[in-house]
Amino acid sequence: MRHRVTRGAMLLAFSALAAGCASSQEWADWKQHPAHFASGDHALFSVRNREGAVARVSRADITTARSESWWGRPITVSSEQIQQN
Repeated sequence: MRHRVTRGAMLLAFSALAAGCASSQEWADWKQHPAHFASGDHALFSVRNREGAVARVSRADITTARSESWWGRPITVSSEQIQQN
């Protein structure tokens, strides 16, 4: 019984902490999808372009994002900033 109480308390604490880390729009996006990322390419792109980092976007990223219907907060760059490779 003690094990269940401890596990429940830990789950509640984790849920409370996690709830504060996402905006309501992010929660709405995540509820609509079965996974955090659409694909491995989506995950790599998100790691490479995390908040605070200089965005690195290639034409291939744009094409892949469209074909795989990536979701989440969009990264906006000017056409001059898009890498050709």
